[in-house]
Amino acid sequence: MSLISHPARPLLGLAVIAALAGCAATAAKPTAVEANITTKAVGYLDKSAVPASLDLVPAPPVAGSAALALDEQVSREARALRGSPRFAQAGVDAELGFPEGANHFSCAADIDVDAVKTPALYRLLERSRIDASAATKAAKNHYQRPRPFMVNGEPTCSPKDEEGLRKNGSYPSGHTSIGWAWALILSEIAPDRADAIQARGRNYGESRLVCNVHWQSDILEGRFMGAAAVARLHDNAAFNKDLLAARKEIAAARKAGLHSSRDCAAEEAVLKVRPQSAL
Repeated sequence: MSLISHPARPLLGLAVIAALAGCAATAAKPTAVEANITTKAVGYLDKSAVPASLDLVPAPPVAGSAALALDEQVSREARALRGSPRFAQAGVDAELGFPEGANHFSCAADIDVDAVKTPALYRLLERSRIDASAATKAAKNHYQRPRPFMVNGEPTCSPKDEEGLRKNGSYPSGHTSIGWAWALILSEIAPDRADAIQARGRNYGESRLVCNVHWQSDILEGRFMGAAAVARLHDNAAFNKDLLAARKEIAAARKAGLHSSRDCAAEEAVLKVRPQSAL
C-alpha cells in the first residue's frame, strides 16, 4: 500500500523544488517558532478572553492507545515525504513571521496580501495569528509533549527552529490553530473561495506532520482551538471592524480583476500530496 496519495509527477516535483528553493533564498527569515513569535503586533483578545485550552482539550494520547498508534502511523507516512516538494512546502509553511506569513493563503483566497494595499486584511491576519497561538499555550505548557523529531531522531523541515521547538510543547499545534483560524476568517470574507480556503486550512496544518514537528492528535486539537479562538474573536469590536474592512478590500480587488501573483497551479499540485492516514 502506498503511503502517499496523489503522487506528484517527477518532472513537476523537480520544478517545484527549484521554485520553492528560489523563494526561500530571497525571502527574509524571521524567527517563527510555533506559539512564540516576536512581533510588534498584539492580538485582539484580552488575556481573560483567550480560550482555555487546558480545559477544552483532552490529555494527549498515552502509550498503548489506539490514538497513539494512529499518531505513529501518520508520522511514518509523513516522514516518507522528506526531500519531496511537499516537504519543501512544509518548510515554507513553517514561517509565521510577517510579511511572509500574510500570504500563506494567497492562492486559496486568490489575493495578494500587502500591508500597504490591503492594510485591514494584513492586520486581521497578523493580529488573529497571535490570538490563535495564545489559545494553545496553556495546554502546551502543561503537557510539554515531546515532538516527533525528538522521538524519532529524524530531520525537520525547519532545522533553525528545532532548539526552540524542543522547549515548546507539541500538543496542541499552534501553527494548526493559526492556519485553521485564518481559514475560518478568510472563508467568511471571501465566500467565493471558501472551499479552497478551507482545504488550505487543512493542508496548512498537515504541513506540520510532514515537517516532523507534530503528531496527528496535535493537529486535530489545534484545529479545535483555532475554531474556539475565532468564536471569541467574533465578540471583539476591533476584530469585527477589521473583518468588515478586509471584506471590502477583497471585494475591491475582485472588482479590479486582481489575483494572486503566486504560482498557484504548482502549489495546488504539491498540496494534494498528504500522509494517507491523516484525518
